[in-house]
Amino acid sequence: MQADKPKILRKLKTARGQLDGLLKMVEEDRYCIDISNQLMATRAILKRVNAEILQEHLEHCVLEAFDKADHKNKIREIMAVIDKLNQ
Repeated sequence: MQADKPKILRKLKTARGQLDGLLKMVEEDRYCIDISNQLMATRAILKRVNAEILQEHLEHCVLEAFDKADHKNKIREIMAVIDKLNQ
C-alpha cells in the first residue's frame, strides 16, 4: 500500500471509535436521528479513506503496471471497484 499509512490508520481508528459509539447508542436506545447522523459521519470517513487508498493505487500501482505492460489487469481491477461503488 502506497497511501500514507499513519494517516489511514488514524482515520480507520476514528471510524472504529465511532462504530463503538454507535453500538453504545443503540444499546442505550438513543434518538434515531442521532444514531443516523453518527452512521453518516462514520460512513463519510470510510468513503474518504477508500478514496485516498484508490487514488494512491492509481498514482502508483496502476502507473507502474503501464510501465510494465501489465495495465489490462489493473484496468480490470479498477473497473471492478468502480462497479462496486456504483451499486
